[in-house]
Amino acid sequence: MENVCGFYKKMPEKLINIQAERVRGKEKSMFEKFGEMSSYKEINTLAENLSNEGDLESLRAMAEENGIPGDYVELYINGDIPYLCDIPTAAIGKLDIECKDLKPKEIMADWMEYIKGQCLEHEETALQVRKKGKTLKGCIAELLKWSFKNQIPIDKEIVKAAGVNAGKVTLGIPGMAQAKMIIKEYYGGRK
Repeated sequence: MENVCGFYKKMPEKLINIQAERVRGKEKSMFEKFGEMSSYKEINTLAENLSNEGDLESLRAMAEENGIPGDYVELYINGDIPYLCDIPTAAIGKLDIECKDLKPKEIMADWMEYIKGQCLEHEETALQVRKKGKTLKGCIAELLKWSFKNQIPIDKEIVKAAGVNAGKVTLGIPGMAQAKMIIKEYYGGRK
């Protein structure tokens, strides 16, 4: 692996494995008590079972772990709504939990908002976002892969005007149309 900044030429395999374990550990901790649920149906089934058992503390904890708003939980417990969550709520809840770990900024936050919007507009996208194994980190990794594969050299005059003192500067951020396509392909939703 070559570092763009030139700090190192190759990351030792051992360090890569340690970092991968840290990332896996964080992802597991997001859904540590009840596990990652693959659909709104799984969430609702568990909510119904916990409610029937009278285990409202676990019901609230499960909802929180899945990003379901507390007011929805109280409405469900009081019998004001028949299910704890619908398709978009389950997907956006998962994204919100992932955001707490990832803390996206700037363009990543824009991508995140786009994904949330797609979940509200397209049920199929929301179903795909909620699936086990599909993560916001995975989606952003696909965007990053595209970025590195599609870097273009920046004109020396621009580099100089920016006050950057580097021999070669490249940039490869996808435009919004390209980013939308990458996001849709990652989540496997509508074409």
